Amino acid sequence: MADKAGALVSLLYDAIVGFSQDFINMCFYFSNSKRALELVNRYGRKPGILEMSFEAFEGQYKVSGFAHPACPIITASEHIDVAKWGLIPAWTRSDTEAKKISKMCLNARSETVFNLPSFHHNVLTKRCLIPATGYFEFHHRDGSAIPYYIFLKDEEIFSFGGLFDVWERKTAENETTRTFTILTVLANSLCSEIHNGGKNPGRMPLIISREKETDWLNQSLEKSAIQEFFQPFATDRMDAYPVARDFIKRSHGDSSIIERSE
Repeated sequence: MADKAGALVSLLYDAIVGFSQDFINMCFYFSNSKRALELVNRYGRKPGILEMSFEAFEGQYKVSGFAHPACPIITASEHIDVAKWGLIPAWTRSDTEAKKISKMCLNARSETVFNLPSFHHNVLTKRCLIPATGYFEFHHRDGSAIPYYIFLKDEEIFSFGGLFDVWERKTAENETTRTFTILTVLANSLCSEIHNGGKNPGRMPLIISREKETDWLNQSLEKSAIQEFFQPFATDRMDAYPVARDFIKRSHGDSSIIERSE
């Protein structure tokens, strides 16, 4: 029985590797400059573990998925949870597999999320919100990549739609790690114009409007109801401007990261 289980997990891992280009796509940097109390008030949740997580508590003007940082996430729980960016499925067998998979699972394409082993269960039962104040995308022009800061005009704090999971390491302590991924959709006209290069142009993160956040977290939703969320956010509610080309090199606590660059 153990051998069969191991074979099944190997098959699932192979499926993830085979589909990697479906979900390594675009949203690798976002901004959350708001601290814990503001998030508590915004989402009507209790602080929970957020009070004990300095990394997640600290306002960050640049959050890089490649560092797999701990970030606040909103689930159906009454508390604000903390999870690392880069989803690790519950069935992952080892630290080595976890590192490989998490690098590929920073994003998940909404078009294929119901079909992939790493996401199909989570999209039905483990949806979450990732608080943000904006995100970064590169515009390609004349051989150069110009970073833009993209944000909502009428929402100081808004929410990406994401999925989360809890991985239990096979150790004596049964240590658990909570992780998440950000869903992506086809870009609206503003974001499509900005995100015009790279391997997967014309994408944007799934943004859940404030009035639909509670519905997104409803664990009883059917597949068809979930798919209705997979739409680009309204262009007229968003805005963007270029920022310094070296923003990636600056400290995540440096507010100049989101200053307009001429």
